[in-house]
Amino acid sequence: MPSFRQIQYFLTVADLGGFTPAAASLFIAQSALSRQISQLEEELGFILFEREPRGVRLTPAGAVYRERVATIPTTLASAAEEGLQLARGESGVLKLLHSSTIPATSLMPVLDAFTARCQKARVELDRASSEEQVSLVANGNADVGVIRLPVLRRDSRVRFVELEAEPLWVAFPADHPMAGQESVPVASLQHELFVSAVYRERGGLARVVTDLCLQRGFVPSTARIVSPKTSMLNLVAAGRGIAIVPERMTTLGGQSIVFVQLSDEDARSTCALVLPIQPTLLARTFADILTN
Repeated sequence: MPSFRQIQYFLTVADLGGFTPAAASLFIAQSALSRQISQLEEELGFILFEREPRGVRLTPAGAVYRERVATIPTTLASAAEEGLQLARGESGVLKLLHSSTIPATSLMPVLDAFTARCQKARVELDRASSEEQVSLVANGNADVGVIRLPVLRRDSRVRFVELEAEPLWVAFPADHPMAGQESVPVASLQHELFVSAVYRERGGLARVVTDLCLQRGFVPSTARIVSPKTSMLNLVAAGRGIAIVPERMTTLGGQSIVFVQLSDEDARSTCALVLPIQPTLLARTFADILTN
């Protein structure tokens, strides 16, 4: 297999049209250069140059060989540069997950800052439940997740970084009697139908909402159609019931929905980053931007 040095020597001779100018350009003796080209020809099994009194001329086989190997130096240089950028955390792919109660739109300012800092990096954004994110990050199928606490599944291969808690709001149909109030207490929702899924055996928003209601002495009454995802807002808009949602989701409603903040001090929900114990440089950069 020809060495990279031999290919460089061959290309220089071909570009400059002779051994004398090529040797001067490469800062080696002409005899050493001639020997390297002869060894290359011997290894390839065909002649690269026709030696002439005033220089050299590529043989037909040499011309084809030159066409094929001409991009090798540039390719190797690009590979080295890309490797260096990746090692510095300036390029590569960040596989980012988020839960449905953390809309992608709420992450856009952070993603804009991330792509500005890591200009050659790409982001693959996908949605997964908080519980799924723990497994995906732990198994190396994602670099970082943005989850909603609590999560019932824990894994020693990941760590959690809590973010600032956000207030909870009630999504009412626009014609609901309480839609015009500035704020409402959780207790006032005792007789309402919830289109959001009510699960105490699950984590995330469903657990937070259920616990808030149980602490006030009632179990949320479920509507006939429920959803644990952002589609719950479509059900509210259709007048099928109400939903308690985090502040991040209040940007998703349309004209048929009115958001009213809960007045209870404990009506708050916390998100967190889920990271592997040894995160990639890109994941660290994203986490730094989100937490600072």
